[in-house]
Amino acid sequence: MSAVSGLAQYLSLRGKNVFITGGGTGIGAAMVSAFVEQGAHVAFVDVAATESEALATQLRAQGGTVWWQHCDVRDVAALQQAIGDAQTALGDFSALVNNVARDDRHTLESVTPEYWDERMAVNQRPAFFAIQAVVPGMRRLGGGSVINLGSTGWQTKGSGYPCYAVAKSSVNGLTRGLADSLGADRIRVNTVSPGWVMTERQISMWLDAAGEAEIQRNQCLPDKLRPSDVARMVLFLASDDGAMCTAQEFKVDAGWS
Repeated sequence: MSAVSGLAQYLSLRGKNVFITGGGTGIGAAMVSAFVEQGAHVAFVDVAATESEALATQLRAQGGTVWWQHCDVRDVAALQQAIGDAQTALGDFSALVNNVARDDRHTLESVTPEYWDERMAVNQRPAFFAIQAVVPGMRRLGGGSVINLGSTGWQTKGSGYPCYAVAKSSVNGLTRGLADSLGADRIRVNTVSPGWVMTERQISMWLDAAGEAEIQRNQCLPDKLRPSDVARMVLFLASDDGAMCTAQEFKVDAGWS
C-alpha cells in the first residue's frame, strides 16, 4: 500500500493482524482503510453488506489484505465465531478495535426493558465478548492492544440517547477493569472517545444549522472532525509506539469536552 503523505507510518503495524467491529461504514471504514494503508492485515465484521464488500474490494485492488464477514454483533456466538473464522484465515490478532455502535435517538419515557436490552446488545455487550475471544491469541503472541471506542457525548451531557449514554459511559469501566489483569500479559487496553465526527450518517440525520452553531461554539478548533482523525489515534495505540499506554482514555474531539 502507498504511504499517506505527511502522516505517520508505523512500521510495527506492517504484517500485523487487526480485528475491527463495525468496519464497513463511517469511523470503522476509516480505520479499516488506515490500517491497510499501514500494511496491516485487517478483518472486520458489519451488517452493511453492500458497503462492506465494496470497501474490501477496493482495498484488495490496492494490494491490501482484507477479510470481512456479515455479522450481527447482538448475537454473541456469531461474533465470537466470526473472530474464530478470521483467526483461521489470518492468524492471531495483535490488535482489536471495538468500534461497533449506534446512537439511535430515544426518550427516557419510551424505553422498555426489551429496547434497553437491544441497545446494550449493540452498544455495550459486543466489546466484552470480542475481548474474550481475542485474548488467548494475544497471549500466544506475547501481547496486544485492545482499543474500545467510547464517546464524549455523555460527558458533555448530550441528550436524546440515554441508553447510548449508559452504554458508552461503561466503556471506561471496561477499559480500566481489564487493564491490570491483561497487562501482566502485555495486553494494553485503552479507550478512544470521539467528539462529533462528521460521518455520512451524522451529516444526513443530525447535522443542521443548530448543530453547525454548536460545533463552532464548543470546539476549540474550527475544523470539523472526520473519521480519519479518529483513525490516526487508533493507529498510534495499536502500534508499538503506544507500548506503555494502557488504562487510559484518549479524546479526539477538537477540545469540546
